[in-house]
Amino acid sequence: MAEQVRAIRTRRAILTAAAKVFEERGYRAATIAEILAAAGVTKGALYFHFQSKEDLAQGVLAEQDQRLLVPERQSKVQEMVDIVMLHAYRLQTDPLVRAGVRLSMDQQPGLDRSGPFLRWSEVGHALLTQAQAQGELLPHVVPTETSDVVVGAFAGIQSMSQAINDYQDLTRRVAALLRHLMPSFVVPSVLASLDLTESRGSTVFGEASAHLTDSEAVALT
Repeated sequence: MAEQVRAIRTRRAILTAAAKVFEERGYRAATIAEILAAAGVTKGALYFHFQSKEDLAQGVLAEQDQRLLVPERQSKVQEMVDIVMLHAYRLQTDPLVRAGVRLSMDQQPGLDRSGPFLRWSEVGHALLTQAQAQGELLPHVVPTETSDVVVGAFAGIQSMSQAINDYQDLTRRVAALLRHLMPSFVVPSVLASLDLTESRGSTVFGEASAHLTDSEAVALT
């Protein structure tokens, strides 16, 4: 168990260092030597976890994935809201998640940045398909289209918040975004029951964190 915890912490330290270097220098200019120096690990330790600079960048990008599992909700629309608000909260509080999002938004030649967008669209599509089967969506809704719209709108809002005040108002902006978007695809009875408050992400983070295993908790610290 001690070795597993040490390996998880080493991997986290490498990713955190890589995120810092990528953010400061850009993907193309960043070097493995700079990342090693920032992480304070040996070359062997780095290559044990990551095969290349691109592999490192993909690891940073993947940090914005939904590793914290939102508790299942009876309303799949609320579950989707909770995932979006949790991600906004993690952008405010987790530097590694923030670096991953910034990397995915930058025009970095030679780096495939499509993964996070595609994965988030898949998550939204699955939840909206379930919501549609439960009668939570308006008749005209196409889950694939709506999911892409939500993901794209979130990307724009987070980019705006980052540029204006480094994400300080992100949860407020995302709550406002959802209040504007939801009436276009959610039936009124479900819409009236949703918790769209800006503190929702913090609440969901507490719920999700309570169910983490010891090794999962280490990976997030």
